[in-house]
Amino acid sequence: MSDNSAPAMDYEAHEATYEGFINFSKVGTVAVLNIVLCLILFSFGGTAATVFGWLMLIATLVAGSIGLALGAKGWVPSAAVFVLTALLAILTV
Repeated sequence: MSDNSAPAMDYEAHEATYEGFINFSKVGTVAVLNIVLCLILFSFGGTAATVFGWLMLIATLVAGSIGLALGAKGWVPSAAVFVLTALLAILTV
């Protein structure tokens, strides 16, 4: 039988954890798409594309770290790097 001694659920902590998970998911998704673009640069581009691929891969890591620290709008730095990488892929491949 229940003795009703369990503590009540902490909804504020639950909401904070959920928001963190959603932010991580957004940043992670954009980062993975950017890594795919970097792989395209490595595979189908010449020397310039390979150099740009490495630079954009490093930029992805930095933008992802900044994005995770920002919170709700954390996907913006990764999206900016994604757009730049897409433009470089279009120009060099």
